[in-house]
Amino acid sequence: MNIDLPGFADPVAQAQSTFRAVLDALARPGTLHQAGAALTPPATLAPSTAAVLLTLVDHDTPLHIAPDCAEATAWLVFHCSTAPAESAATAAFAVARALPDLATLNTGTDEAPESSTTLVLQVAALGTGPAFTLSGPGLKSPTIFRAEGLPPDFAARWAANHALFPRGVDLILCAGTTLAALPRSISVREA
Repeated sequence: MNIDLPGFADPVAQAQSTFRAVLDALARPGTLHQAGAALTPPATLAPSTAAVLLTLVDHDTPLHIAPDCAEATAWLVFHCSTAPAESAATAAFAVARALPDLATLNTGTDEAPESSTTLVLQVAALGTGPAFTLSGPGLKSPTIFRAEGLPPDFAARWAANHALFPRGVDLILCAGTTLAALPRSISVREA
């Protein structure tokens, strides 16, 4: 069941460090940050993915666990004190290893855009692979972001999500012990 694998050894310090990394990643889209170096999560989760979930998910934040991450369900339920969300549309957070149809996630409402889902997506690598040009809040000028493991139509799928702003899904990308974020306010196009 994998619940015997430990979570954070120092929960306060490691959660604070991960929280700062996530906040900085959201404030400066496309920048790379480190998290989870000391974690040994279940095989389907990268250390950064596990660190983000241990930091952001608790009993008040419903988590949708995609089938490709299902092996980690018992570990996440035990360490995060969460119950899996009944559907992706009702989740505050979702975790997956392949980009789902973003329209199946909660995109919030015009009155409460903050109620949308944050997707924690595990990819093959960050800093290498296909290049995307990012522009928008948090960036002084357009910048290049690289990620391996996103679908070939990622830029088009993200454009549909971005068009919903202020509604839409926020994305935290994780690979190994590295993370980056793409808030819904960011425009993404192929470089």
